[in-house]
Amino acid sequence: MKKEILDKIKKEFKKINDSLFLKMFFMSLLSFIIIIFVFSIVLWQYKEDIKSFIVRNYIPEVNISSNNITNNEEPEILTKTGEYSVVEAVKKSKPAVVSVLVYKNVPKYEVYYPENNNYNDYFGGFFPNFFFQTPQYKENGTEEKQISSGSGFIITNNGYIVTNRHVVDESEAFFKVVLNNKKEYTAKLIAKDFVFDVAILKIEEKNLPYLNLSDSDKLEIGESVVAIGNALGEFENSVSTGVISGLSRSIYAGSGFGQKEFLDKVIQTDAAINPGNSGGPLLNLKGDVVGINVAVVQGSSNIGFALPINSVKSIIDSVLSTGKIIRPYVGIRYVPITKEIKDTNKLSIDYGILVLRGQNQSELAVVPGSPADKAGIVENDIILEIDGEKITEDNNFAYIIRRKNVGQTVSMKILSKGIQKTVSLKLEQAPEGV
Repeated sequence: MKKEILDKIKKEFKKINDSLFLKMFFMSLLSFIIIIFVFSIVLWQYKEDIKSFIVRNYIPEVNISSNNITNNEEPEILTKTGEYSVVEAVKKSKPAVVSVLVYKNVPKYEVYYPENNNYNDYFGGFFPNFFFQTPQYKENGTEEKQISSGSGFIITNNGYIVTNRHVVDESEAFFKVVLNNKKEYTAKLIAKDFVFDVAILKIEEKNLPYLNLSDSDKLEIGESVVAIGNALGEFENSVSTGVISGLSRSIYAGSGFGQKEFLDKVIQTDAAINPGNSGGPLLNLKGDVVGINVAVVQGSSNIGFALPINSVKSIIDSVLSTGKIIRPYVGIRYVPITKEIKDTNKLSIDYGILVLRGQNQSELAVVPGSPADKAGIVENDIILEIDGEKITEDNNFAYIIRRKNVGQTVSMKILSKGIQKTVSLKLEQAPEGV
C-alpha cells in the first residue's frame, strides 16, 4: 500500500518536473528571441554611429617607411623638395575645397504598443500567466537626414562650386556645403551635365577663396599630383599624393546600384581616391586644378580616375555666363568605324564614324531640323574629319565636338556614296536632356 502511494507521488512529481522543464525551456527560448529582436532594432537605429565609431577607433593609419636606402644624401634632398611642394600646394588649395552634404526629408517613425496585444494564445494557454507585446511602428511626420556626401571645390569668389553629378543626382534632395573653416551653407543646385559627370552648386557668400584651373592637356605621365576630398564621408579635406599613371583612359563607371556611365578621356592616377572624394580636385604641385576626382577601381591598389579640367571648362563658362549648361549639338546617331566594320563592308578607310539609325524605328540617323540635317548629312555617310582633325579611337567624335562652341561653324570631311566632300556645319545648342 505504502509502495503504491510512493509510486503515485513520484509519478506526480515527475509530471510536474516535466511540465516545469518545458515551461522553463519555452520561456528561455522566448526571452532569447525577444532579446535578439530588440538588439537588432537598436543596432539598426544606431548603425551610422557604430560605423563612425569603428572607423575612428579601430582603423589605424598605416605608415610605410623604408630603411633600405644606402645613399642618405640624395634621397633626403629629393624628399624634402617633394614634401615642400606638396605642403605648399595643399596650403594654397585646401581653403577652397568643400564637403558636399546631401539631405532628404525622410519619414519619421515612432514605436507604440497596441492595446490588448496579448499573444498568449500562440502557446495554446500553455503559459497562463505570461504574455508579451510586440512593438509596432507608425509614421509621425518627417525629419531631415543626411543620406550621402561628397566633395567639391570653389571656382569663383562669389560661391560657385564644382562637384560630380553623381554626388548630387538625388531626386527631392537638398544640399549643404561645409567649408574648410567649418562654416556651413545651404547650396543651390544650378546645373547638372547629362554627358559628363559634373554639377555646379552655388552658395551665397562673398570674398571666398577659390582654385585656379590649369591646362590638363599639358599633363605628362609621371607628373606629381595631389587629391583632396571628404574621404569616406568622414574625414574632410583628406590629402593623398601620387602621380599621373595614364591619360585619355576610357572606362565604364558604376554606382553600385546597377547604374553605369561611360567616361571618356579621363586621367588615371595612383593618388588614393576614396569614396567621398568624388567631386574633389586633382591638383598639380602649383595647387591648380588639373582634374575632378570621379571614380576608383574597387578592390584595386590605388587606381583612380579624374575628369580632365579642360573638358569641363566649357561647362563652367556656360554656367557662369548663362546660368545653365549650353552644349554644342550636331544631331546624329553613329557608330565608330572599326576594323570589323571596315572588313565586313569593304571600306577604303579605317577611321571616322558611320551615320546610322538606332535599334528602334524612332531613333533616326539624322534628327530632322538638326545642324546635321541642315548641312545635308544623311544616313550611311561617314564623317572622317572635323576642322582637319581625324576622328579616331583616341580622338573620338564626341571629344572633338565637346571642345567647340555653340554658334561655331566647323568644316567636316565626309565620305558620301564613295565620294569625299567637305561640308560646313553650324553647331547649335543641345536640346534639354540630350
